Amino acid sequence: MTVQTWTYILVGLTFALYIGIAIWSRAGSTKDFYVAGGGVSPLANGMATAADWMSAASFISMAGIISFAGYDGSVYLMGWTGGYVLLALLLAPYLRKFGKFTVPDFIGDRYYSKTARIVAVICALIVSFTYVAGQMRGVGVVFSRFLQVDINTGVIIGMIIVLFYAVLGGMKGITYTQVAQYCVLIFAFMVPAIFISIQMTGNPIPQLGMGATLNDGSGTFLLDKLDGLSTELGFNEYTNGSKSVTDIFAITLALMVGTAGLPHVIVRFFTVKKVKDARKSAGLALLLIAILYTTAPAVSVFAKTNLINTVSNEEYSNMPVWFKNWEETGLLSFEDKNDDGKIQYVADISKNELTIDNDIMVLANPEIADLPAWVIALVAAGGLAAALSTAAGLLLVISASVSHDLVKKVFKPNISDKAELWVARGAATVAVVIAGYFGINPPGFVAAVVALAFGLAAASFFPAIVLGIFYKKMNKEGAISGMVVGIVLMLFYMTKFKFGWFGGGTPEDWWFGISPEGFGSIAMIANFIVAIIVLQFTPEPPTDVQEIVENIRIPSGAGEATGH
Repeated sequence: MTVQTWTYILVGLTFALYIGIAIWSRAGSTKDFYVAGGGVSPLANGMATAADWMSAASFISMAGIISFAGYDGSVYLMGWTGGYVLLALLLAPYLRKFGKFTVPDFIGDRYYSKTARIVAVICALIVSFTYVAGQMRGVGVVFSRFLQVDINTGVIIGMIIVLFYAVLGGMKGITYTQVAQYCVLIFAFMVPAIFISIQMTGNPIPQLGMGATLNDGSGTFLLDKLDGLSTELGFNEYTNGSKSVTDIFAITLALMVGTAGLPHVIVRFFTVKKVKDARKSAGLALLLIAILYTTAPAVSVFAKTNLINTVSNEEYSNMPVWFKNWEETGLLSFEDKNDDGKIQYVADISKNELTIDNDIMVLANPEIADLPAWVIALVAAGGLAAALSTAAGLLLVISASVSHDLVKKVFKPNISDKAELWVARGAATVAVVIAGYFGINPPGFVAAVVALAFGLAAASFFPAIVLGIFYKKMNKEGAISGMVVGIVLMLFYMTKFKFGWFGGGTPEDWWFGISPEGFGSIAMIANFIVAIIVLQFTPEPPTDVQEIVENIRIPSGAGEATGH
């Protein structure tokens, strides 16, 4: 069977599974909709968290970034993995013990202020919409290549699927759908990685294959081969970085603390019964995430080596079918600048004739390696699972922020449970449409967009949450001031240096030599400083609030969480 046929079969089967789960687990109450009834097992929650966390950026784009950035791309591995550890150890158990549905709910109650809640909702919406734009873009990339439709149509199809099971099932439907999606995406990521590792090095373990010798009898190490190929074409050595230490540190820190402030990941720890279960599911999720994250560098090395060997200085007319297929999507293009009919893939922009979108590397990798059609189709199903699982989690955060944190807690405190559920579903529907727009008009490739979302979360939520848990005297004035300054500063820097607003600017103009992806760390520090300074000139929080903070830090009685 052809790749096209296999794709229709595998994507059709997985979509039918997701929709079936959504119908089976449809939400009947707001508790079902927001936190799946609070009765999910640690293993199921760990798998759902892993799927929620491993978005299109992890599945599709991370290995693509590492393919082209080499050593510099390791910041994404360090930042995202380290951030999850930070979240699991520093925040998740305490937030679970506090017993609220959402991050704005925590901030609104901890800082005893409707204004704080509204600011947190605005921050949650900004972070979530930035993040979900990357997911919808990932959906469009997969559909455009494997289902032979344009990217815009692919985004619309993805919108309809997500809308169905997110709106119908809420967190309950999303949780069990994400368990299935984790199984699909991890299988889809690992199978081609194992096949190609055996093909190139004879080692079935990709993590070891990356550092092994090629099985062509030359005795050359794979990484040495890639370094040689890269330098021959004028690129930096793959295993050496070009970014400054300051920028590497700033990006890693921003990704780490941004992880710990992501609303759609934090809410997962409210779906289990007990604080102890939150800790267990956090540990399980980390193990499940590590399977993909430790494999991604190997996939990037395999993909880049095979790509260079396949296209560099080769006749365009002899290019395999996969090359022409990706050309049709517009994500790969060849311009014969010297009219010799050969593809010049070099570092010199004036001579380079090949343009490659980072986001195609994982998806095209099995095709470049000439793997069986079913493996190629499996990767398409995995990419869709990764993008849709995270998109659904983000849409839930957006709908809960509107229905629970704004409508119920600010504007209509007496709204009925049924009416609130309808508001949540309506908000999710509007959110899907907006997300689709950003997917059709993305501000960059998937991982770059997602990295900006982490910077926004770091700049706004992380200081407010950490101070709210560990500093009982932090008051509402300090927290609100810090969040506003942090998010505004990050938005200004992001729009100026990433999108060219406010006079634009080049990397030479970056403040402190830090890229927009890393500036969240600076905005976070500004948030902390402003919050603590404002605290010195404003009243302490009420005694009962300080007692709540004391209580959530006590590990004893790690049983049913309460709001006290």
